[in-house]
Order: sequence, then structure tokens, then C-alpha cells
Amino acid sequence: MWTRCLSFVVAMLLLCAGALAREPRADAPAIAAVAASELPPEARETLALIRRGGPFPYAKDGTVFGNREGILPRRPRGYYKEFTVRTPGSRDRGARRIIAGGPEGRAAEFFYTSDHYRSFRRISE
Repeated sequence: MWTRCLSFVVAMLLLCAGALAREPRADAPAIAAVAASELPPEARETLALIRRGGPFPYAKDGTVFGNREGILPRRPRGYYKEFTVRTPGSRDRGARRIIAGGPEGRAAEFFYTSDHYRSFRRISE
């Protein structure tokens, strides 16, 4: 009986910890906007690729962005997808991304990060 009760308590603690980790931070700053025309040229190229549906140059493009940082508005898992913004001179994917949010294949909102998810700007048209 004791082990069953302990297992239940541990399971509930893990469940609560997971839920808290996905909550937006209470101190999360408001997300500033940036006009698409003000983005770096590589970000504008990535945005155009997203709108066309690809093809995308990086294998991780289009994968689910989990919003673990809690900076973006809270949405169901799978709502956000991430796309790499090429960084000239970088030997890897670099730190720049566009996060597209919306139903599968019909992104309704876009966010840009130049610092690997530490901050975001909402892309306005």
C-alpha cells in the first residue's frame, strides 16, 4: 500500500513539474514587433520559403518548437514550428530562427529570434 501511495505522489509531482515548465513565465516581457522589411535579408528569404512551403535547406526546419522558454504566447504543442535563418559565416545552423505559429500548413503568426530563443520579435507585415 505504501509503495502504491508513494508512486502516486511521485507521478503527481512529475505531472505538476511538467505543467509548470510549460507555463509562460510570469515576468515574460511583452513581445516587440519588427516589420518584415526590417529583417535581415536571410530572414526575409526564410519567411518567403515558409510561405511557399519549402523546400527547406536544414533537416530540422519545420519541426515542432516547444516554447519551453515560455516567452511566446502559450499554445497547444505542435502549434509552433521552427525554421533556420541562415547566418553568413556560421559553420552550423547559427542562432537565428523564425518561429511560425498556426494550424498545420497555414501559419498565422511569425516570430524572429537572433539569439537562439532568448528573445523574440513578432514579425508584422
